[in-house]
Amino acid sequence: MKILIIQHVACEGLGLLGDKLRNDGWETDIRCMDIPGTSLPVHLDSYQALLILGGPMGAYEENIYPYLYQVEELIREAAAKNIPTAGICLGAQLIARALGAEVFPHPQKEIGWSEINITEEGKSTRLFHNLPDTLPVFQWHGDTFSLPEGARLLASGEICRNQTFLYGENIWALQFHPEITPEMIRLWSEAYQEELNEFAGPGAAARLQEDTRDRWDGMHVWRTQMLKNLSAVLKGEG
Repeated sequence: MKILIIQHVACEGLGLLGDKLRNDGWETDIRCMDIPGTSLPVHLDSYQALLILGGPMGAYEENIYPYLYQVEELIREAAAKNIPTAGICLGAQLIARALGAEVFPHPQKEIGWSEINITEEGKSTRLFHNLPDTLPVFQWHGDTFSLPEGARLLASGEICRNQTFLYGENIWALQFHPEITPEMIRLWSEAYQEELNEFAGPGAAARLQEDTRDRWDGMHVWRTQMLKNLSAVLKGEG
């Protein structure tokens, strides 16, 4: 099994999901788009799945990042050919945009740990199998999306309503970050320090890392199950 992974920037990689995919037998073809000379395949003929990670750019900034047009084309190809696909944060927004929905700045950013509520429809899906109805997740986004026509809302949040949707039977969009590690949070706090301080004030990075340490061990069971579920839907076990 071969999966195409679109990584927008070096610091927003696979995290916990990397080991899980490889342990499950995936051959990972990672295209990190901020490395000069990196290109995307024209078609998905050589792949059994597609994964699109997060990044600091807007899904609507194709004029600045022209490759985003090609990402959207690949998403539409995956939808047409029933290729299992998942998008995380920016990846979810690109899925929404590729499928005709709107992506736009949310009135309030979400940065840090929060809770999402699994909808009744979400509870019956493989993605949220064996997980609690309310789930702690890590967020870092300023944009949100409307739902593509025909998409089903699987999870919602108090601040930002649209957190997860399923389009058809194979296109999964997750606004939150199931792949996150404490080290990634530290790196993002440095890379996006200005944004973090503007959001939460001086000392925000230290508070965020302390909050992560306090929560981390207690989230082991749900975190493991979420990664298992995400790998399963990428295999088409939706």
